[in-house]
Amino acid sequence: MSLEIELVPCLKDNYAYLVREGGLCAVVDPSEAAPVKAALARHGGKLTHILNTHHHWDHTGGNLALKEEFGAEVVGPGKDRERIAGLDVGVTEDALWQFGSHQVRVLEIPAHTKSHIAFVFDDERAAFTGDTLFAMGCGRLFEGTPDMMWSSLSKLMKLPDDTRIYCGHEYTMSNGRFALTVEPDNADLQARMREVESLRAKNAPTIPSTIALEKKTNPFLRPNSAEIRRTLGLEKASDVEVFAETRRRKDAF
Repeated sequence: MSLEIELVPCLKDNYAYLVREGGLCAVVDPSEAAPVKAALARHGGKLTHILNTHHHWDHTGGNLALKEEFGAEVVGPGKDRERIAGLDVGVTEDALWQFGSHQVRVLEIPAHTKSHIAFVFDDERAAFTGDTLFAMGCGRLFEGTPDMMWSSLSKLMKLPDDTRIYCGHEYTMSNGRFALTVEPDNADLQARMREVESLRAKNAPTIPSTIALEKKTNPFLRPNSAEIRRTLGLEKASDVEVFAETRRRKDAF
């Protein structure tokens, strides 16, 4: 059976996602319970699973209230068990996790946090990347190194180009504005920003993105870009060094 994926805005700029198949319904990264309950009520659904990509409160804040009300099973990074509120099932990259008829692949993609994961529905070409990969951006390195984050992003870049990326925040406008400072002549980036500006003017979401689109427009996936290297003055540097300087500049943007 195919998945139904519904975007649920939370807090100021967070996204949770309802993922449905038949009688199953999961929520990915519920920062708060109320918007999730409202979305469920509109469809008369019952929550069966809570999926967490990492431990930060703005991705797990609704766990306990939703678990108490619906008896939902909490699934998250097994290597961060002590920091995931209400965790029932700890998952790792070593084994698949089953959601209805779907075998879900877990990717360990640390750096934003030490045990950050992504949930990948290969058959549906859908990946929930939390705060590691954003539309035209990547997460801050709170618990990891540039080398670690570049490795995590490289792992995500191996997904098929038509994989849809569902990330944790609506940061696309800010990310795109930064991207233009390091690669202003990128025609794909210019075109994407026009589309983003049009969507945000209507308060419409810019998510999901795709791996193909990110490869063309996300500076954090483009350390081999000659223009980015010239902008940074790092023509002969390694990809990790270019990535690290791009991330440093974004931190100060």
